[in-house]
Amino acid sequence: MITWLKAEEQHQHKNGGGWVANTATVEDSVYIGPDAQVYGNARVYGDAQVLGNAWVSGDAWVSGNAQVYGNARVFGDAWVLGDAWVYGVAWVYGNAQVYGNARVFGDAWVLGDAWVYGVAWVYGNAQVFGDARVFGDARVYGNAQVFGDARVYGNAQVLDDARMYGNAQVFGDAQVFGDAQVFGDAGNEKGF
Repeated sequence: MITWLKAEEQHQHKNGGGWVANTATVEDSVYIGPDAQVYGNARVYGDAQVLGNAWVSGDAWVSGNAQVYGNARVFGDAWVLGDAWVYGVAWVYGNAQVYGNARVFGDAWVLGDAWVYGVAWVYGNAQVFGDARVFGDARVYGNAQVFGDARVYGNAQVLDDARMYGNAQVFGDAQVFGDAQVFGDAGNEKGF
């Protein structure tokens, strides 16, 4: 049950028994697990699944075959679409978009106007925010931060405590790691 709503302001979804606020839109085809919650003006469509103790709220959209599970949170105006998964205690919020076959998990956050797509992964304690883009088969993990208008794509990896920001681009098989900072208009295929 969504504890801050009155009983008459919510109902259990017929496919899975999870709790849905009457203000939210959840299609019958969606699976909402028994401990999951969808509230606010959130919309969940298609064959999407919200499982475990996950919450989808605000004006967020989850659709396609997307999965949100564990203790994950999707809120604000965020979108999780296609075959994307958000799980663990990951948060996707603001105007962020996660789509394609992307994965956001662990304690990772994707927020602001950031996009993670393709088969990219953001995990661990990593954060992607601002107008940053992570796509292709890229990986951002550890305590790494990618923000501003930074781009990470191809098979590139940003890890450890590394930070990328400004208009920086990392692509190909490049790796940014340790305490490295890549910023401004930097772009290099061979690593830093």
